[in-house]
Amino acid sequence: MINILFSLIKGKKSIRVEMFWAFIFSLIIAVISMVVVANFNQTYVPTIFFVATFIVSFYLLTGRVVRYLIALAEGLDIISEGNLEYRVPILREDELGRVALSINAMTERLDRQIQMERKIEKSKMELITGVSHDLRTPLTSIIGYLDLLRTSSFQDQNEYERFFQNTYSKAIHLKNLIDDLFEYTRLTSSSIKLNLKQIDVRQLLDQMIFEFEPIALENRASIDKDIGHTAVVTAIDSEKFGRAFDNLLMNALKYSIKPGTIRISMQTDEQFFYITVENEGTPITKDQEEKLFDRFYKGDHSRRSEDIQTGTGLGLPITRNIVEMHEGTVTLTHNDGVFVVMMTVPFRNSSVLSP
Repeated sequence: MINILFSLIKGKKSIRVEMFWAFIFSLIIAVISMVVVANFNQTYVPTIFFVATFIVSFYLLTGRVVRYLIALAEGLDIISEGNLEYRVPILREDELGRVALSINAMTERLDRQIQMERKIEKSKMELITGVSHDLRTPLTSIIGYLDLLRTSSFQDQNEYERFFQNTYSKAIHLKNLIDDLFEYTRLTSSSIKLNLKQIDVRQLLDQMIFEFEPIALENRASIDKDIGHTAVVTAIDSEKFGRAFDNLLMNALKYSIKPGTIRISMQTDEQFFYITVENEGTPITKDQEEKLFDRFYKGDHSRRSEDIQTGTGLGLPITRNIVEMHEGTVTLTHNDGVFVVMMTVPFRNSSVLSP
């Protein structure tokens, strides 16, 4: 009898329905028991037997629910003690089952949040370490050259001018490092806004390539451009977008084989315009390729041109942030030493311009 009732109650999908039927069945069992006992005894025994039978029946029929509630409570205790890998068992399909699902989902979200906080904390430490190292190097050189000039530790005017020029060069390099750091910090701030205006992107690229060519030639690199002759007008922040494109050019120049060629192209379709910067350099591993857009990652020193000073490793991350602010993407492909970085940016019209 009890087994039949268990099977009937177990098939219910709602805890309220299950508890209701447990109450009804317990009441029926208690009434039947009381009637049976009353046939043999007309005292208070039937009433006492009714109450006792009802309590025992209700306890037996609702025991699974109580045990599951205890299991959920114990699971919450385990999770609250810091074991975020623990998951409460999901043994039912009613409200308690959904509670168990919610507990597990909450635990997973909490675990992800803690992992993210740890990652952010690690990132902050890397930021401090990276900034300290990158700023200390040119600053140490500046102090060294200034000390030589202060103590007149130079042999002639030519050496004096060389010390002075090196000091100036290191100071400019230090300023560029600080500018990169400031720009990256500013771009990762949620308060930064784009100054969107209708711009001919082709004309902007053409002007920047024209200004870049002397630098490239000085570093034994030629420019091969294919950006068409038709205007490509869209709403962008020309200052920030120019910074993103300039970072790609300088990155290609730093890591190109010398002498070499930097190929720049632009294509369009109905929704996007695509800017590609291609150069040939020393092949890298898959792990290095995946880290190229990580901040402060500078790649292999053997790949970099010795004529160009090292940066903070923020060039590509800054480019990615700027392009993503324009709702676009930046991708890099590498095949046997040929590096291709593509910016994919959607067209915008005047209706989406910032005020």
